[in-house]
Amino acid sequence: MSLDRHYIRSVELSTIRTRYPRTVGRNARLGSHGSGGDSDIVVIRTDTGRVGWGLVAGPVPAEQVTGRSVADLIDPGSGVRHEALRGLDFALHDLVGQIEDLPVHTLLGGHGRSTVPCYDGAIYFADLDPDDGPRGVPAVLADCAADDAAGYRAFKLKIGRGNRWMDRAAGGARDIEVTRAVRRAYPEHRILVDANDGYDCAGFIEYLRAVTDCGLYWVEEPFLDDAADLARLRSHLRDAGSATLIAEGESDPEVETLLKIAGRGDIDVLLMDVVSFGLTSWRSVMPRIAELGAHASPHAWGLPLKTLYAAQLAAGLGHVDTVEGVPGETIGVDTSGYLWRDGELTVPDRPGFGLPLT
Repeated sequence: MSLDRHYIRSVELSTIRTRYPRTVGRNARLGSHGSGGDSDIVVIRTDTGRVGWGLVAGPVPAEQVTGRSVADLIDPGSGVRHEALRGLDFALHDLVGQIEDLPVHTLLGGHGRSTVPCYDGAIYFADLDPDDGPRGVPAVLADCAADDAAGYRAFKLKIGRGNRWMDRAAGGARDIEVTRAVRRAYPEHRILVDANDGYDCAGFIEYLRAVTDCGLYWVEEPFLDDAADLARLRSHLRDAGSATLIAEGESDPEVETLLKIAGRGDIDVLLMDVVSFGLTSWRSVMPRIAELGAHASPHAWGLPLKTLYAAQLAAGLGHVDTVEGVPGETIGVDTSGYLWRDGELTVPDRPGFGLPLT
């Protein structure tokens, strides 16, 4: 590669804006997630006129990289060369793609499919809003209908209402009611559930018994990570003859511990965030995940742009069966190279991430 012929001329910080199609409400732990917001990006320019950009993934050491060659900063085969460069992870991968005229998924090895299923991650507790007149289960179904019309064929339902917003028993009953209502309304759609650690193990197994005929694709972060509880959950699923997957690792992940649990067969899908964990870290850990017979699905909630990053990762590294979709638009970015059709996202063969700033 010719990366040693390109030197960093400038490193600039900027912002982009995300806009959701509706206000996204509460989950088991947090209040309203709003209707979008601003995110920091970094734009890197070389003396040869090449430009790469990406979401900021950590501190941006602009003074430390200006004047250095691209080859000093990133190894195309593994990622950024130093921990101090993690903030530039996505911008540098984009820049390498621009220089070499290759999409990021090819730089990552092209081990996966360029088209990956994408589930809807925006089904929150709409039934609880507004406080002075909660709209109930029909509000959740309305959100599902809007996202189905937008092309989604899989829904991830937030559950765990009894952790903070409702009495424990009433919250569990509502979680069951919502799950069953969505399944009735969409008998062919894939359903996932995410409790954001809002249950204990016994309570979650009780929930599962009540929705056993709903055919859940996966259960995500049902309770605070505990190896014994995850083993108990696996035992329940096995005894029930269920193919439901266990997905863990979004919140404050201790990766080595998670890998040990996955090695015992009690985690099926690792969920570390695509940006905060980082593309370079994903490149390092994915072979170990594959060796264990597990899979990955990088957490992408918050930004539609993170969904596109996750799709590139899936196409490049493989071992990703579905990615998290964030309905909405990224203002100031041309995302038209990504094909969205009938619940599947196809990454482009454009250089880098294929996302020109406008």
